Amino acid sequence: MSLFSGIEFAYPDFFWLLLIIPLMIAYYWWRNQQLQGTLGMSTTKSFGVSPKNSMRIFRHYGIVLRSLAFIAIIFALARPQTALSWDNETTEGIDIMIATDISGSMLSEDFKPNRLEAGKNIAIDFIKNRPDDRIGLVVFSGESFTQCPLTIDHDVLINLFSDIKNGMIDDGTAIGMGLATAVSRLKDSEAKSKVIILLTDGVNNTGSIPPITGAEIAKQFGVRVYTVGVGTNGSAPYPFKDQFGNTHYQNIPVDLDEGTLTKIASITGGKYFRAHNNTELSQIYQQIDKLEKVKIAVTQYHKKTERYLPFAIIALILLSLEFLLSNTIFKGALT
Repeated sequence: MSLFSGIEFAYPDFFWLLLIIPLMIAYYWWRNQQLQGTLGMSTTKSFGVSPKNSMRIFRHYGIVLRSLAFIAIIFALARPQTALSWDNETTEGIDIMIATDISGSMLSEDFKPNRLEAGKNIAIDFIKNRPDDRIGLVVFSGESFTQCPLTIDHDVLINLFSDIKNGMIDDGTAIGMGLATAVSRLKDSEAKSKVIILLTDGVNNTGSIPPITGAEIAKQFGVRVYTVGVGTNGSAPYPFKDQFGNTHYQNIPVDLDEGTLTKIASITGGKYFRAHNNTELSQIYQQIDKLEKVKIAVTQYHKKTERYLPFAIIALILLSLEFLLSNTIFKGALT
């Protein structure tokens, strides 16, 4: 393993001492110049050419070894450490099925651009904020089907969510069927929390399963249902085309069975919400997001190992080497 791999320093301020190294070298050079004598002669021809002493290339070994030793000492003083940490993480996962109404009345424009598109856009934002949960999608109108089973691949889910539109299935409002289909996708889940978010703007008027029966089934499988009723009070503008293809609007009454939606939520331990506009619907999803947070128990472990010893040993070896060389083979040989 590399000497510096995964190392951090407890006292990095000691590295300022490295500025002393240039001063040491400068002083050595100045002192060496002062020790050199000079001799004036008319000519040196009679002395001939002195053979070069190969040992002279080592004359500066002392300052080199001392400088390297000093650097190693500074690294040791800075207390290099290896930091090892890991997390022991336990997660209680949440599985969520979104069951959304796509009946004709969802095209009413008391929401912008209409109830269906507003519900899609806000639900997609909700999905993006919950990357760790498995989420699926059921759509219902006169009947119901699974648009996307439970998945952690939210990109696929969002694409399928974006594709839903009115007219995919026969018109009507089969709330009980939509609820039952969502329950069937959650009944075998092993998640600690199983949730359905059911959004509609009408009254159950078709389907073979009554909404309350669907709620009782959900309760049996431990599924909590949050019901969301959408629509303004009174009437809402509904677009229609005339024989020439021109779009006109007529006000249609907002007929929302709040009593049934409240009872579904009560039976399953969920909660009923009412949204009159985009802002309120967005706030409802934010409330559900807070109510259904993933529980994560994290235990963090940290272990630090001192790594100063290799640097101290290096400094000791360099200083010992300089002492031994200067008092043995290089004694008096390099002056």
